[in-house]
Amino acid sequence: MKNMKIHNTDISTFKRFLISGTLLTMTVACSSGTNENKAAKESEEPVKPAVVVSQAIEIDLARESMADQQVLAKSSMSFNPQQRFRVVRPPVENTENYQHYNENGVNSVLQNPVSTFSIDVDTGSYTNIRRMITQGTLPPADAIRVEEFINYFDYNYPKQGNTGSDTPFSIDTAISTSPWAEERHIMRIGLKGFSPDVTKFTGRNLVFLLDVSGSMNQPNKLPLLTRSLTLLTAQLSEQDSVSIVVYAGASGVVLEPTRGNQKAKIKQALTTLSAGGSTNGQAGIELAYNMAEQAFIKGGINRVILATDGDFNVGLTNHEQLIELIKRKRQKGIALTTLGFGQGNYNDYLMEQLADAGNGNYAYIDTIHEARKVLVDEMNATLLTIAKDVKIQVEFNPDLVAEYRLLGYENRVLNREDFNNDKVDAGEIGAGHTVTALYELTLNKSNNHYLDPLRYQQATGQNIDKPQSSQFADELALVKLRYKPVTSEKSQLITQAVLTKQITGFEQQSDDFRFASSVVGFAHLLKKSHYWQGMSYQQIIDMALGAKGKDEFGYRAEFINLVRSSATLQVNNPKQSKEKLSSVELNPQGFTRTIESNPTLLTKH
Repeated sequence: MKNMKIHNTDISTFKRFLISGTLLTMTVACSSGTNENKAAKESEEPVKPAVVVSQAIEIDLARESMADQQVLAKSSMSFNPQQRFRVVRPPVENTENYQHYNENGVNSVLQNPVSTFSIDVDTGSYTNIRRMITQGTLPPADAIRVEEFINYFDYNYPKQGNTGSDTPFSIDTAISTSPWAEERHIMRIGLKGFSPDVTKFTGRNLVFLLDVSGSMNQPNKLPLLTRSLTLLTAQLSEQDSVSIVVYAGASGVVLEPTRGNQKAKIKQALTTLSAGGSTNGQAGIELAYNMAEQAFIKGGINRVILATDGDFNVGLTNHEQLIELIKRKRQKGIALTTLGFGQGNYNDYLMEQLADAGNGNYAYIDTIHEARKVLVDEMNATLLTIAKDVKIQVEFNPDLVAEYRLLGYENRVLNREDFNNDKVDAGEIGAGHTVTALYELTLNKSNNHYLDPLRYQQATGQNIDKPQSSQFADELALVKLRYKPVTSEKSQLITQAVLTKQITGFEQQSDDFRFASSVVGFAHLLKKSHYWQGMSYQQIIDMALGAKGKDEFGYRAEFINLVRSSATLQVNNPKQSKEKLSSVELNPQGFTRTIESNPTLLTKH
């Protein structure tokens, strides 16, 4: 009988070990064991030795390495056939949409001496790329628009003044030797819009057209959107008007035209929004324009602000028809600004197209700080147009310049005859906006031409040693600019020559000139441009550091860190071809993310 008791005690002890092992396995696999369950198991057989052993094992395991824990867990599985696995979520499909544009090529001045393009004040490409790099991935080449990188930053060009009675902006030109190619030059054209007295305007009629469809149900979409527009609302006054239209599967008015000083009412309307349903962008746009017409302020600012991820999937999903709809609406004096949010399904191409069609601008909001930049610090530049249909045409002197290439603006290039045609649409410029364009030039005397000379034009094209009798012998190029005043449909012309005496060494140029050049270099490296020659990420960093200058809001310092992050994301594998991408594993906090990247260019020359 006594032996029977001992035997039973041994069996009970074995059971308690079995129970403890099972609990331990569940703790290691799921990290979610509870004290209540353990207490219940222990109370079934209240024999002290087993409890002591169980606690000792638990304490020892806490000190073991992860490898030892896995071994113990595996051995304990023999008592419990039910295995537990970590749930692996399927990858989210990336359907972001970017339009492909071929890079501007090299032009021979003898064959094509004139370059014509529309200005662009959009900045969405830069901030969208910043979001990608900050998240640990390099951007696709088609997402990079060089001009939007350059124009994200403000430059200290000469101001025209506050009246704008004669000309709404000033033109500033400069030229230096190239920092990235021997015997080539960089020519910069800069525009600075005047800043009018906003108190002279009769008010701002703003319609917030907000996407509340199911695709906006993410922290960096609708919640960020409402906080961003709350910042803008705080800048408004009694003479302003705000309406809110939302759209998902259907559209509706959340807030009728309301005075700008009724901030609590506007904020309440914004904070009560929630996301769900499909996206009928057409219905929302039509209703928003109707609301803008209803509250139209004559002589004031009338603008629809569309905030969305651009994922229109019901209604008028044909983008060409949607763009035509917006073009018809802009004839009534109502502009369209697009604010992009989110990732994964983001439609960058559509957002840019809609803003262009609506005589407005396009920005991508990735953080609340960017919202402050666009909607508070640069509110007048974003909302107040001072000139429309702004076009630039540059004629190069074939006696001095052999080749040129416009850096960026691929989707803004115009035909030569479009410059004088007032029916051809072009970009708008806002109050205080700066617009910058860069050309890469090869002079006739250079020994580093892109193009071979033509056999039968050598006598004309290379006759550079003979004295020039022309009155334009010292002019490298003539910059012509056309614009329409906001209240007119007839364009005005401004001209300015670029002279040979303006040529300097790169280091003698202004901080703004050199910093803009570093931004161009970064965009070309990310884009893997085949025109880029020999400049590394480290050289871009050094150039930007030396030209940071006054950086009140820290945007230039942020750019430098962005270049550093991009360099870090590259893979140091010289055997890898330029086209093939490799996977890099990042494990910052115990999780794994795979990114696509290219060989590093961190060598310092």
